[in-house]
Amino acid sequence: MSMIGVREYMHVSEIKGPLLIVEGISRVAYDEIVEVELSHGEKRRGRVLEVTNNVAVVQVFEGTTGISTSGVKVRFLGRTLEMPVSEDMLGRIFDPLGKPIDGGPEIVAEEKYDINGAPLNPAVRAYPEDFIQTGISAIDGMNTLVRGQKLPIFSGSGLPHNELAAQIARQATVRGEEEFSVVFAAIGIKYDDFMFFRKFFEKTGALKKVAMFVNLANEPAMLRIVAPRSALTLAEYLAYERGMHVLVILTDMTNYAEALREISAAREEVPGRQGYPGYMYSDLASIYERAGRVHGRNGSITQMPILTMPNDDITHPIPDLTGYITEGQIVLSRELYNRGIYPPINVLMSLSRLMKEGIGPGKTREDHAQVSDQLYAAYSRGVELRSLAAVVGEESLNDTERKYLKFADEFEKSFLSQSMTENRPIEQTLDLAWDVLSILPEDELTNIKEEMIKRYHPKYRQQAA
Repeated sequence: MSMIGVREYMHVSEIKGPLLIVEGISRVAYDEIVEVELSHGEKRRGRVLEVTNNVAVVQVFEGTTGISTSGVKVRFLGRTLEMPVSEDMLGRIFDPLGKPIDGGPEIVAEEKYDINGAPLNPAVRAYPEDFIQTGISAIDGMNTLVRGQKLPIFSGSGLPHNELAAQIARQATVRGEEEFSVVFAAIGIKYDDFMFFRKFFEKTGALKKVAMFVNLANEPAMLRIVAPRSALTLAEYLAYERGMHVLVILTDMTNYAEALREISAAREEVPGRQGYPGYMYSDLASIYERAGRVHGRNGSITQMPILTMPNDDITHPIPDLTGYITEGQIVLSRELYNRGIYPPINVLMSLSRLMKEGIGPGKTREDHAQVSDQLYAAYSRGVELRSLAAVVGEESLNDTERKYLKFADEFEKSFLSQSMTENRPIEQTLDLAWDVLSILPEDELTNIKEEMIKRYHPKYRQQAA
């Protein structure tokens, strides 16, 4: 053996999908990295998923196609999967194992980090409270993102979640500070989607601050398990060692969960809901909880996972468990999308649990919380009256109820809807909110204090001018 701690075996007893069953082993540990050498010299990498007595279950990253049970050498390397990290990785594109795939030179590593991350003491976590301006009114005004938060986007097949994520990546800033660095993990996505992101970042000049980890749909599912962890490993290095503010975008976490189910089935584990493994909650948490801020460090990691809900079902296990772990969700609406509204964010189903910490005087504006509450209340009433009008007719509604209908239409047209290149400051977002709220009688603005109405209502602003 040329390496201390390396053990080599040739007793592959069985191949199950992406898994190798290796017998006669000793001193093998869970999550240990494995090198598989085929009879013709090709080498593949894998990791240990399970060890029982003298039998190890090995997950092969590149898949088991072409591997037979004879003539195969399996080397256990005595370490976990590590990835070289460097600030020079920004502006580059990698496979899930950290190898460059953009034609550029190899990265000269400043450090090597375990892709599973280091345990973070809860006592050193700093509470997220810094407002992030995305330039998107539906998010900034009503579902505010704060630095260090994990806020997923719940989407559906064919909805513009990629466009929304790219826009957020380009526009997101903490006011008064430098722009975010972006770490982007593509998990089992189509080549067309990958090229969309790449061309978008190149066209807008954002690629120099973006590191991309790419696993395409035609590549082995096993790499989908590694891709988000590799991305978060680089993010932790940039945030906690280089003091950067990092935005991590993970798309599509549904593909990740499907890969998890595939591995679970190959291991013949007892399935949970809809065939997903019973440990999917803790597995997802091991990814989502790698966001946040740390006392004594300048950097931060803000996470925006994207998942497509199968059949637009928000009760499906993947969005359901994600919602338990994360601090809210941005939900995209197929109805709004079909009516030509971008971004089609259903604000009534969306939520940012940390919003109250990131808004108000000195952060956004003093009227922000009250205006947001009033928008929710008025839009909810308008949507409710739409359903009623569809049954009894609009002429059966009184004048105030018709104004709520008009408000709901104008809210979607002027406040929710904006172009993909439009970057609205928070002041513009709040002024737009006041403009649409001015459709309603003043005595209907019950969530806003009178002093705020006198200061910011368009009628009084015009009088002051």
